[in-house]
Amino acid sequence: MNYKQNLNTFIILCALCTLGIFYTSCKAKKPVAQPTNQVPVKEVVDEPKKAEPVKSVDTDNDGVPDDIDDCPEVKGTSDNGGCPKVMDKSFDSKNIQFEFNSSVLKTSSYATLEKIASQIKKYGSTKFLLSGNSSAEGTENRNMMLSVDRANAVKTYLVNNGISSNRLITEGFGESKPIANNSTEEGRVLNRRVEIAIQK
Repeated sequence: MNYKQNLNTFIILCALCTLGIFYTSCKAKKPVAQPTNQVPVKEVVDEPKKAEPVKSVDTDNDGVPDDIDDCPEVKGTSDNGGCPKVMDKSFDSKNIQFEFNSSVLKTSSYATLEKIASQIKKYGSTKFLLSGNSSAEGTENRNMMLSVDRANAVKTYLVNNGISSNRLITEGFGESKPIANNSTEEGRVLNRRVEIAIQK
């Protein structure tokens, strides 16, 4: 092989190498494949904690929560608003008496009224009727005014002992409802009175 042939062979080889290098550098790069065994990561969002239910307070342990109990400090029943069953009775008010022509409470009536006030508190929102009465002395109009004033005097005393005024209804009957004979002083004393009963 002569020099010229060797030179041609060398040039062809160089050309082929150049083409090979150019071809491999121009090949598109394959994307890097993600590993198939990886689990996609989920974003963890903290759920807001549920508020614990507020426990209802039941002071008197009668099964009726205080917020709907009309008598939160006295045991009662759910069908009566949390209050004790109301007895259809009058209170013992025979000692709520007054002097002749007066609507001022006697001091002897205070103990009776304090006992009645504590009883009324057990009846929740029940209303009570305060009935004022008088003896038959004097005019009918005067006796009616006296009976109303006597009922209001009792109401004032009970309100001062913690009874809501809207639970107390006053009414005067004058001399129309005697419980004793007005012909004797003993009877007249008994007729100058206020009676207390559950409002029907």
